[in-house]
Amino acid sequence: MRAAVAATAALTLGLTGCGGAGEPAAGDAGGRVTVFAAASLTESFTRLGRDFEAAHPGITVTVNFAGSSALATQITQGAPADVFVAASPATMRTVTDAGDAAGEPVVLVRNQLVIAVPAGNPGRVAGLADLAGPGVKVALCAEQVPCGAAAQAVLGAAGVRLTPATLERDVKGALAKVRLGEADAALVYRTDARSAAGDVDAVEFPESARAVNDYPVVVLKHAGNPDGARAFVDHVRSAAGLAVLTAAGFQAPQGR
Repeated sequence: MRAAVAATAALTLGLTGCGGAGEPAAGDAGGRVTVFAAASLTESFTRLGRDFEAAHPGITVTVNFAGSSALATQITQGAPADVFVAASPATMRTVTDAGDAAGEPVVLVRNQLVIAVPAGNPGRVAGLADLAGPGVKVALCAEQVPCGAAAQAVLGAAGVRLTPATLERDVKGALAKVRLGEADAALVYRTDARSAAGDVDAVEFPESARAVNDYPVVVLKHAGNPDGARAFVDHVRSAAGLAVLTAAGFQAPQGR
């Protein structure tokens, strides 16, 4: 049954490749590493995938970016993947509890929320309380995805109640509402606001420290290329990999 689901998923997931193909490198069976990664990692993991390919001629990195909860569900239903990077330990537990992880996940990086507003901050948003003002259209992630759960945590910490104008499947969707002028503000990760610099400004707020998200990474039990998967995880956890991630605005995990 897993094989049937996996075959279907491979046709329908719409994976985005990061590079070219060639002969497999020694120890990297199959020549392809398929990574399922949280949407907030899009820019940094696109870069890391290309860097890994350059260091491992003949290996192709294919990355599926989406909300972590959706990715976790796809993995437990048999979608073919070698590595999973989630935007929260809770979504990673969906995979580990199902027995689909090869070993224990480790924290790769951390991330924190900001308020994304149109460039120039025309609404003069200074903190979470301003999001509850009359007529303010706010985009949030759906609560079942990590950015949505974090948003609910910080709003609760600030005692702010609001009715969002939209609930999005992942953080990129929430950010897009501000970029397109369909929302006055959105709660997104610091890294996503930084990736859209020029289109949006990031408003920091103290309550974000109450919901810092750890991003765990793990090689998957049913990986088609376990050697390549382990090599890729080693690459993104290396000093060079961490430099790419911190340059994007991610925080190093505690102890690094």
